[in-house]
Amino acid sequence: MTTTDAEGAAADSGPARGAPAGGGAPVAPDATTVHRNSGPWRGRVPPPLPGIGPLGWVLVATRGAAVLSVLLVGVILILPLRGAERLFSGPRRPLTGPWVQGVCRLSLWCMGIGWKRRGAAMKGPGAVVANHSSWLDILVLNAAIPVFFVSKAEVAGWPGINILTRVTDTHFVTRDPRLARKQADEFAARTRAGHRLLFFPEGTSTDGRRVLPFKPTLFQAFLDPGLPVGLAIQPMTASYHAPPGRDPSFYGWWNDMELGPHLLAVLAQPRQGRVTVTLHPPIPVEGHGRKTLSAQAEAAVRGGLEG
Repeated sequence: MTTTDAEGAAADSGPARGAPAGGGAPVAPDATTVHRNSGPWRGRVPPPLPGIGPLGWVLVATRGAAVLSVLLVGVILILPLRGAERLFSGPRRPLTGPWVQGVCRLSLWCMGIGWKRRGAAMKGPGAVVANHSSWLDILVLNAAIPVFFVSKAEVAGWPGINILTRVTDTHFVTRDPRLARKQADEFAARTRAGHRLLFFPEGTSTDGRRVLPFKPTLFQAFLDPGLPVGLAIQPMTASYHAPPGRDPSFYGWWNDMELGPHLLAVLAQPRQGRVTVTLHPPIPVEGHGRKTLSAQAEAAVRGGLEG
């Protein structure tokens, strides 16, 4: 739920877009980047997970099998689609972006979780920032718009999660200063190709009932002069509503919670809850420093959760 620190950041008041960013190449931070010596959010002790009865285990088996089947078919069929894209569209994703979006929506339906979207996806080059509440964010946020998560390279080896990251074409980064320029160039290239890279500026996951202060260091990556002109950042809020009778933070995954028991508890719910994804108006990067860009994006995401 937390990973590494943000390195390669410039001074506290980052320059406006187009201005020199300071010494060294800007780094595209990973989706769960946090400051040095930080760790999982521990502002609240996770409540005990509900027990699983006979009906719950039947739901675990049926829903789990359905989701795994959807993901498996998604992985198999995405390969020829990517081949067609490379042939006719180069690095762009006109087919697999909507395909992954459909796979994620169908997975949520198989799990019984209600889902709806408010707002419209941005047009033009840009990236997306969102609050981070759960492993479910992988499905929920991708169901809203075709996005590509940015994550530390180690996540590629996490059992279960690694399937989702492959299906969703996650952009992996390594926290190695020697690779800073190369990774910044890759970030710029994917943005120019129309990929919507998604970042979690809180730096960790929460119980889904709050938005933590955003880390301005992450937004330095958006000020790289190598990025497309007219770049914008679209804030996105995921608001989870627990199943009837469950703790309001039921879908949250934070602190040192283990993935397996939480996943089983979610699948076992006879009546699921729902989640609303709000797409806020894009924020043009032009004229902003990293602090003002971070503050404006945070305010939008927080307003979507509290509204």
